[in-house]
Amino acid sequence: MIERARAANRVELDLLSLGDHHAMSTPYYQNTPMLGRLLAEWGPRPVGCLFLLPLWNPLLVAEHIGTLAALSDAPFVLQTGIGFRQDQFAAMNAGHGTRGAVLEESIRVVRGLLAGEVMESDLMGGPASIGLIPRQKVEWWLAGGPSRTAIERAARLGDAWYGSPALSAETAVEQLRVYTDACAGAGRPARPIVRKDVVVLAEPGAARKVGTEILTAGYRGLDEASVLLGTPAEVADQLAPFADLGFTDVVCRCLTVPQSQAIESIELLAEVRQLLT
Repeated sequence: MIERARAANRVELDLLSLGDHHAMSTPYYQNTPMLGRLLAEWGPRPVGCLFLLPLWNPLLVAEHIGTLAALSDAPFVLQTGIGFRQDQFAAMNAGHGTRGAVLEESIRVVRGLLAGEVMESDLMGGPASIGLIPRQKVEWWLAGGPSRTAIERAARLGDAWYGSPALSAETAVEQLRVYTDACAGAGRPARPIVRKDVVVLAEPGAARKVGTEILTAGYRGLDEASVLLGTPAEVADQLAPFADLGFTDVVCRCLTVPQSQAIESIELLAEVRQLLT
């Protein structure tokens, strides 16, 4: 992870962000301590973490963000969503059936705490505030889809809609319409962002070969139409329909390839970006 952060910084990619999972059977490095370490390898560009807020005490989230924001002057991106794995909710003693309502309440509380307010909520034992108030802007990217409720929540409460990695240009059309309509109704600007799992290699055919093998073995329930595989020019072509639809950013995660191919993919993403601008 340190090597990959260094590679991303070397080619000046735009965002360094880590995910959030718990009770994993495979090694999973927790986001806040790892991001604290990776900030030593990163420049002045935005950083962030995904927090599955229904699994967290909102006071703890605000304290973690305040601490991380103190280590950087860059904008902090707080990505969040309701989560889905029932076993993860059970392990964290969190209610799976109430996660939508808990997410919205957590957003209210964390947003207030980060603004320096004293907040009260049933999610905490009593009134609370934090001393580490971020100096910089904290952006809220809300994941959601295909659920209409989740997409409309992103429009109502978020600075951006964080589309699913399974989103294709075809399935994005209707979900994007729901989002932009909800933004217009709420009087908020639309900023759609898509996540993608990628392999970008210079040798023609190499990325598709390795990516197809990984997907055939069963990778995160995704299929070939959902991921980005190819040379920089091919991946730029695959992303062009999203740009045409109005998506402003793509957040990329490497498939489970050998480290050398992951580093190459990260470095070549800079070429993909150049082709799209």
